[in-house]
This record gives sequence, structure tokens and C-alpha cells, in this order.
Amino acid sequence: MKRIILFTLIFFLFASVKTQAQFAQLKDSVVQLYGVVMTADSLQGIPAVSVVVKGQNRGTITNDQGVFSIVVLKGDKVEFSSVGYKPKLVEVPLNLEGNQFSMIQLLVTDTVYLPATIIRPRPTREQFERDFVNTKVEDDAYEIARKNNDEATRRALMRALPADGREAGNYALKKNAQKYYYAGQSPPIGLLNPFAWGEFINAWKRGDFKNKK
Repeated sequence: MKRIILFTLIFFLFASVKTQAQFAQLKDSVVQLYGVVMTADSLQGIPAVSVVVKGQNRGTITNDQGVFSIVVLKGDKVEFSSVGYKPKLVEVPLNLEGNQFSMIQLLVTDTVYLPATIIRPRPTREQFERDFVNTKVEDDAYEIARKNNDEATRRALMRALPADGREAGNYALKKNAQKYYYAGQSPPIGLLNPFAWGEFINAWKRGDFKNKK
């Protein structure tokens, strides 16, 4: 029983020494970072600058005079960003002596070039009527469907588009059935068939015999 108590006391002693060493190491790496953010050209304090520790989602913003203060660790990377200025990334030195670090951070103005805007006078009534009448309105889905269902358009599509597998198979079966129906005998001549002549005349009017090239 005495040995168990002795081992327990030794364990807690070593754990306490290790915790104190870790706390001392962590305490030595903690840095109070403070300073002021100013413009590089006029040395004016910049308010509402975002001061964020990179990769930790932790930060602060500067006050009206551009002054900030934040707790960081040695080796942390701090990013300064504000609208209208180029962002700046600063690393806290690892070999920093002490637990405080002050700095003056300058930000350079980020120039953004906008496209040119042309201001024109208000159009007259005659100009508005002319442009309104001559404006081409794109076809909507209903108008496109109506044009595609036109008889002439469907015939042009039938002549231009290749047949799919089903249509090609039906045509081959029809030709073979006609061939087998008249097997062993002479096929009839359609010169005196009025239905054949009517189909021929309709095909001639449609332009089925025109050169497609």
C-alpha cells in the first residue's frame, strides 16, 4: 500500500514538473503584437484594417487612428488587408526576445482601373421610334417550335438529316418484302398506274429530283 502511494506521489510530481515546463515554453512563445497601420504615401492612419492570424481564423481590426493590438505566437503569420489597399503578410520573428513586439505597417494603394463610361444625350422621340421598330427580337421557344413544325422545314430536314437505325432497318425490310413478293415472276409496270403518276408529280413539285449538291 505504501509503494502504491509512493508511486502515485512520484507520478503527480513528474506530471506537475512537465506541465510547468510546457506552460513556461508556451508562455515564452506568446507575444503581444501592437502597432499602427498607415498609408505608404501620406503616412496617415488607416481605420478598419483587418488584422488576421493566417490559418487560425483569429484577428482584430484597427481603430480610427489605425492602431491595433493582438496576441500571437512566435512564428505566426499576420495578414493586413483593407479595401483599396494591397494585402500585406508579416511573420512574427521566432528569435524574438521578450513577449512584446511593436511595428508600423505601411499599405500601398491598390489601383483599380474601371472601363470607360460614355455618356450620351437622351435620344429624341424620332430616334427612339426608329430604333424600336428596327430592333430585332430573338425568337422564343414557341416561335422556334412553330418554325420547326413547318411543312417545308420538315421536308428540308428529312432530306438533309441522315436516317437512324430504325428507319434504315424498316426501309431494308420493305425492299426485301417487295423483292420476295415478286420472286419467280416479273414485277408489274407502273406506267399505267394513276397512283404512281400522282406520286411522281407530287415529288416533282416538291423538288425531290433536284440535285442536292
